[in-house]
Amino acid sequence: EVVSPIVVVAAIDQDLPQLPSGVIVTRDQNEGRGPLEGLRAGLKALPTTVDAAYITSCDVPLLETGFVRQMIDLANDYDIAVMEIDGFTHPLSAVYRRATLPSVEDLLANNRLRPVFLFDAAKTRRVKPEEMTSDPDLRTLRNLNTREDYERALVEAGWEVPGQ
Repeated sequence: EVVSPIVVVAAIDQDLPQLPSGVIVTRDQNEGRGPLEGLRAGLKALPTTVDAAYITSCDVPLLETGFVRQMIDLANDYDIAVMEIDGFTHPLSAVYRRATLPSVEDLLANNRLRPVFLFDAAKTRRVKPEEMTSDPDLRTLRNLNTREDYERALVEAGWEVPGQ
């Protein structure tokens, strides 16, 4: 609803479900290199007409479109806009400009794999929770790592928990 095109980045040998037509699928160039590797693959796969991308992980089912829109707005005049809560950044809930790709490549070439190195190298806006008026409960940042997380997300989204 907010961005186009959609780019899905997968691990080298990762199986993917059937995706809608128009979704661009790309793969990490190298295995086990973390979020910067995925960021590189995703930015490289974007059409050259796209200036910036909202990056998210696959385990955030409560992603709010307003959050994405607001992050894009907050990235104005910045290379990156990333959520930061109590000193912890959320690199997979952020906007990155294509212009960051050379810095990403440089960091990967030098085995500096932590996204914070990119935030230090680029003009980065660190978005605070109180700025996120479109998603004040920060539902977008909730990821699912356990069965309990999944069940809570179903309830919060207004769906039934299977078997209950």
